[in-house]
Amino acid sequence: MASGWGITGNKGRCYDFWTDFSECMSRCREPKDCSLLREDYLECLHHSKEYQRRNRIYKEEQRKIRAAARKAQEGEEKSEGHH
Repeated sequence: MASGWGITGNKGRCYDFWTDFSECMSRCREPKDCSLLREDYLECLHHSKEYQRRNRIYKEEQRKIRAAARKAQEGEEKSEGHH
């Protein structure tokens, strides 16, 4: 990854993030000073924040679908009881 060469022979997709992080680490006093750049690099590699966000969106969509189905079912039960 850090070599800069990607799978297709061109520059790797995360190479720019790596160089920013690497430069910061070479000139900083404490590693924690580069934590945001490290976070960006790791997100580029693994997409963990993106996947977490997608999962939260999916779960919320499913919750809304279940709530709408529950509401529709309650509406049907009420209309059946009025005969």
